[in-house]
Amino acid sequence: MSLHKGRTGTGAHTGTGGGDGDGARSRTEPRAVSVNPFYGEADPVSGMTTEPPSHRLPDSPMAPEAARQLVQDELMLDGNSRLNLATFVTTWMEPQAGELMALCRDKNMVDKDEYPRTAELERRCVAMLADLWNAPDPSSAVGCSTTGSSEACMLTGMALKRRWVRRVGDRYPSAARPNLVMGSNVQVCWEKFCNFWEVEARQVPMEGERFHLDPQAAAELCDENTIGVVAVLGSTFDGSYEPVAEVCEALDGLQERTGVDVPVHVDGASGAMIAPFLDQELLWDFRLPRVASINTSGHKYGLVYPGVGWALWRSPEALPEELVFRVNYLGGDMPTFALNFSRPGAQVAAQYYTFLRLGRQGFRAVQQTARDVARSLAGRIGETGDFRLLTRGDQLPVFAFTTWPDVSSFDVFDVSRRLRERGWLVPAYVFPPNREDLSVLRIVCRNGFTADLADLFMEDLRALLPELRAQSGPLRRPASVATAFHH
Repeated sequence: MSLHKGRTGTGAHTGTGGGDGDGARSRTEPRAVSVNPFYGEADPVSGMTTEPPSHRLPDSPMAPEAARQLVQDELMLDGNSRLNLATFVTTWMEPQAGELMALCRDKNMVDKDEYPRTAELERRCVAMLADLWNAPDPSSAVGCSTTGSSEACMLTGMALKRRWVRRVGDRYPSAARPNLVMGSNVQVCWEKFCNFWEVEARQVPMEGERFHLDPQAAAELCDENTIGVVAVLGSTFDGSYEPVAEVCEALDGLQERTGVDVPVHVDGASGAMIAPFLDQELLWDFRLPRVASINTSGHKYGLVYPGVGWALWRSPEALPEELVFRVNYLGGDMPTFALNFSRPGAQVAAQYYTFLRLGRQGFRAVQQTARDVARSLAGRIGETGDFRLLTRGDQLPVFAFTTWPDVSSFDVFDVSRRLRERGWLVPAYVFPPNREDLSVLRIVCRNGFTADLADLFMEDLRALLPELRAQSGPLRRPASVATAFHH
């Protein structure tokens, strides 16, 4: 069964003319891909304008250059990734990194015996991250690469659940249902985890100007069936760090009162590659004994093209051995712990390159530049008088803002739509419970979004504001589409 259905509406051709060689098309048949005569090769039968079908395999091959040009022409209609201020994902790397990735794109990461050096690079990256995150013994820390933070969260969640199953013994599954405590601002992968692995999601809602997890409220939701608490180091909604140390302190108090011992997982998809360099005094990592595992996205502030993530546990005891599989049919006896069996080694090689290339000082310089751009841009947006800043980019290089209550001629969705006309992709969306009344814009400042680009963005925003202020009111839309972005 395919979960991706071909388009028949917008892709349907309603006119007549050349097609797959069979005359006029019906209204429901997807149109063929038009070909510039320059792309093709002279052919006595089809000439130079054969149009390959767009939703079924063509009957015959096509010249490689023609096929490449056709795909390239389609991709021109995508947005410019460097102007995408919605995504956290890395959109620029050095050419040298691209060359290394090309060397490894055909290597399957699971084939560790066939590609031992690629496997060694993965092991070194895990050791480097364990040291960066202050694991008790970095040389013995357990971890693995993944396709991204979503897979890493699934793996760390599975480990939390399996440790809980061991703890409750015969009471599972007949008389107990596990639960996981988190803020309502978590990335959707945690809701997926709870759904897929039959765990109750207990979410702490937002309240007032608190847009992430409240430590005491989290502890109050915990009981003997809680597998863990998720603390997010860098909320995707507004870029703020959740108070990991305070969460651990609240759970310490819970254990003293009730004996219930609840581990913490830190979802550091973005912040785990920011805080070690810019916020070294902040306690959030394995220095806190209650933190059992941490994940991050190498393809976000790890500065690598998608997709690579990392999952680490503070010690072998935190990852139940029965979850680790031994791969021996490919040769050797290599342990693996991942949901995806086949994926290229290119991103792992690129991550190791980036670690070597930058070192701690280089990462600190890159991340500080991103934060400086974010803080400067946030300040200038606040100075327009139309927008209220929720955050200022001084944790993640990310900030969220909304219109002031007295702004009645436009809303954040109007701003997002008008910026898109100028090439800027800035998401507008509604906050989760209990702040559904709050709609915001959010800007992510990544490596490659320079101070010069920030200046150009401000020029475009200032040019749009007089037109927006002159509107009679916000352009209303149905509630089902009143968002330009989905977490």
